[in-house]
Amino acid sequence: MSAVETAMQGLRTKIASGELAPGQKCPPEGELATQLGVSRSSLREAIRAMSALGVMEARHGSGTYVSSLEPAEILKGFALLVDLFPFDSVLELFEIRRALESHAAAGAAAKTTPELMAELDDLVEKMEATDNSGDISDLDARFHEAICEAGGNLTLTGLMRLFRSRGRHFNVFDSTDGASVREASNKGHRDILEAIRNRDPASAATATAAHIAQTEYWLKKLRPEPQLDR
Repeated sequence: MSAVETAMQGLRTKIASGELAPGQKCPPEGELATQLGVSRSSLREAIRAMSALGVMEARHGSGTYVSSLEPAEILKGFALLVDLFPFDSVLELFEIRRALESHAAAGAAAKTTPELMAELDDLVEKMEATDNSGDISDLDARFHEAICEAGGNLTLTGLMRLFRSRGRHFNVFDSTDGASVREASNKGHRDILEAIRNRDPASAATATAAHIAQTEYWLKKLRPEPQLDR
């Protein structure tokens, strides 16, 4: 194990044990390097690596701090890696998304509120009223994110946002089968919406799984080229 890896392991241990808590300022560089048994330069490299992962942050003129360690923020560090996944790996992400987002939809159905229903109704109506693929993609993303947020698990919400960010690079709405894709997508959203409105967790989970499986089907059939500017 290199000195930088030793430093990173030491920092992870301190954070995981609670010795360094979220938002806490780290000891001075020399003191921390001594505690970890590494040089200051190795410690700096380790802190840079941990900062890139969203775990630590160096504040100019103030020192080094542990980040908030909010899962959604830490997951942002993996966004660039997800963007590199080849097409078949993206399909595997959809399999994971299908399982986890179904769970979130069930939670949303159990906890639904008038405010959630008003937002979902508005989003579905707007999706059905437009043929603009960019607008549909944005509205679709918010629809699914609102459901995940309502489920109450912030880590799952962040993870699903990450997965969807890669899936949105593949536009199936402007394909030769675009009309069929939109029709199936709209029906899927309606099925999810009504299950949540009826406070039926099992139906919400089933409808969500079916909707995401339908998206997988179109992706496998059409295999669109990625559009990384989306």
